[in-house]
Amino acid sequence: MNQSFLNRKLTQILGILLGTGIALLILRGLEILTFIPGGVILLLLLGAIALGIFSYFQRRLWRF
Repeated sequence: MNQSFLNRKLTQILGILLGTGIALLILRGLEILTFIPGGVILLLLLGAIALGIFSYFQRRLWRF
C-alpha cells in the first residue's frame, strides 16, 4: 500500500468522524437529536482524536 494513499485515507476518515461528531453535538445541543446518547458522540470525537494522533505519528515516524 502506498504511503500517500494511507495518509489520504486516514485524513478522510478523520474528517468524517470529526465532522459527524461535531454535527451530532450541535444537533443534540439544539435538542433536535435528543435520542442519541452523549457517550456515542464522545466515542466519535475520541476516535477522531486517536485517528489524528495515529495519522500524525504514521506520517512523521514511520518512514520506511
